[in-house]
Amino acid sequence: MRRVQESWPPYSCFKVIVAAIRNRHLPIPRKGDELHEIYDKGTVVVPNEIIQRTSQFRFLDRAAVHDEPSWGASASSTPGRWRLCTVTQVEETKILLRMLPIGVCYSNLIDRQVLLATKPPLLQQLFYLPSLLQLHRKEGRKERSCVNEMESSGDGDAKQLAMKLDKRVGGIKAAVFVYATGGLENMAFVANAVSLVTYVMGYMNFGLTKSANTVTSFMGTSFGLALLGGVIADTCFTKFTTCVLFGFLEVLGYALLTVQAHLDQLRPTPCTDISKPCEAANSGQEAILYTGLYLVALGTSGVKAALPLLGADQFDGKDPKEALQLSSYFNWYTFSQTCGSITGVTFLVWISSNIGWDWAFGVCTVAVLLAIVLVSIGKPFYRNNAPNGSPIIRILQVLVASIHKRSLPIPGKEDELYEINGKGTVVMPEVLQRTNQFRFLDRAAVHVTSRGGMNPGPWRLSTVTQVEETKILLRMLPIVLSTVFINTCLAQLQTFSIQQSLTLDTRIFGFKIPATSIPVIPLTFNLIFIPIYDRILLPIARRMTGVPTGIRHLQRIGVGLVLSTISMAISAVIETRRKSVAFKHNMVDSTDPLPMSVFWLGFQHAVFGLSDMFTLVGLLHFYHAESSAGMKGTSTALLWFSLAVGYLTSSVVVEVVNKASGGWLASNNLNRDNLNYFYWLLSALSTLNFLIYLVCASWYKYKNVEEMKQEENSLHGNADKVSEAA
Repeated sequence: MRRVQESWPPYSCFKVIVAAIRNRHLPIPRKGDELHEIYDKGTVVVPNEIIQRTSQFRFLDRAAVHDEPSWGASASSTPGRWRLCTVTQVEETKILLRMLPIGVCYSNLIDRQVLLATKPPLLQQLFYLPSLLQLHRKEGRKERSCVNEMESSGDGDAKQLAMKLDKRVGGIKAAVFVYATGGLENMAFVANAVSLVTYVMGYMNFGLTKSANTVTSFMGTSFGLALLGGVIADTCFTKFTTCVLFGFLEVLGYALLTVQAHLDQLRPTPCTDISKPCEAANSGQEAILYTGLYLVALGTSGVKAALPLLGADQFDGKDPKEALQLSSYFNWYTFSQTCGSITGVTFLVWISSNIGWDWAFGVCTVAVLLAIVLVSIGKPFYRNNAPNGSPIIRILQVLVASIHKRSLPIPGKEDELYEINGKGTVVMPEVLQRTNQFRFLDRAAVHVTSRGGMNPGPWRLSTVTQVEETKILLRMLPIVLSTVFINTCLAQLQTFSIQQSLTLDTRIFGFKIPATSIPVIPLTFNLIFIPIYDRILLPIARRMTGVPTGIRHLQRIGVGLVLSTISMAISAVIETRRKSVAFKHNMVDSTDPLPMSVFWLGFQHAVFGLSDMFTLVGLLHFYHAESSAGMKGTSTALLWFSLAVGYLTSSVVVEVVNKASGGWLASNNLNRDNLNYFYWLLSALSTLNFLIYLVCASWYKYKNVEEMKQEENSLHGNADKVSEAA
């Protein structure tokens, strides 16, 4: 009877909880071999299989810590079952805890899989959780056999290989949740990006310049704080946790804006007569507005930093098939973002224009909340890579160590530098080879024994991998800076195109299109072009070059910069025509729409949309592929940091141009301003920026060039077959 009682899973789980509480003062071991496990005899009943340690509910791992000193002098050499449990017992308890939400939320699923013919009440199902545990353990035997085969193959990284064999996690089915989440979140963000200027002008009574600066500052902050989100995803939380936490901040910001838009007392009196001064928003009303906006900015920054990386982690770049899927992933992630953007600039903009801004912000709140729910539902399918410590600290350690050893000669051979494999001052997920650029940093990896014979600390000695991480970031900086100006052009195009559209005829087939919905033209073009590029052009490029991405990342970015220059020139031509129509019909000072269709602006938007697609996807893939495994979040956030600098400097550009030109954009009347001259200036500066980018791109050295060439050669022969499977 006692043996039956001990074999009952709830009894075993209760022992684990008691042991974990009694050992609560002990540290949680990082390595699985430091925990207690038995195979044929011991103080507890032997399970049918050995379950490996998992990272969830880590506080329970203390129940398997074999720590004799903590039991006191009177304790025996072998503790009792209420003090020490096996890893298998601990994992059974974790399995039970992981199943509880499923048992509560998906009772019908449990009925079909475990109880089969019976359907007891919801509370009674808790008594059947031992049956669920047995079902999970049967599936675990198959997983354990795979792990045993991998361990016997001689490969030390059995966990990574097990993830490859386990097809229930990762891959396209996990990325689908990322696509849906990104689309919903971007729907809310883009809708506000294109139409927020009309809200702060019409509802908060801001002037034209203050409205433009408010929007560009909001956009710049949204992208700039993504660097914080990337560091957090690398240092503290997983990418999934980062998405959820920052997503809730974004929901809170939209909810606050919804309340302000709904309650009249939180906004100034609307300005109906433009000939009279409008009532300005007081400090309290502006405080509510800015609090809501910057909560949204903080929330969306973390989501944008972590979400694309969460999807990219579902594909193994070392596997030929998944390497091609990873290349397509960034295209389809952009496609999902485009779908969300189209919905935002049509559906949400229509709501804000015809129903009210309180409804528009309310829909944004619900959309982001639904995005959080969707990304959470997909958690069982994710491959979650644990954080690897702060990359900022590692970079600072390299800089400090290299400065401290600045008098030492630079070693000529790589084996003279310090490196670790699995233990030491820093645990790294990969080992990077030494490169020849920034060789002065190599001094940080020179091992100099101290006088007392003690090994130096991490601020005096760095590994080659840490040094190469720092070099990678330094090599990326010129690419980051040379792509800032395209984002300045994007900010100007978004802001001034909305103001241009307000002066044009927005009717089509008898319907009046909101001026803020004009970006739907380039978005629709991208919606068509992305599948064509991924399914037709990309496979052709793969066959021609043998590169999984078709063309190199930096080549794709260069194409986007060229298209940006062309777009600015088209914008100047269209604005010249718009002004000529205003003068021709004597409507320079009129508030009536000009006899010119708003869809003339679609040409500049379409070309810039293609430019943004090439540049955005190219930069995303570039930062993800070239960064080290320990700083992918930080490196990828450089894309959004570049966007932030572009948006924040756009206001400075306008001010400088106004002062230098004598007031090209000083008036509130576009018909009397010289916006066309401004666009020509941007086109000329974009050409200069492209030439600078060519210099930076030719200087850049790809990470692990020799390994990449070998991988490309292996992929070249199988590109046709694998691309069909992808």
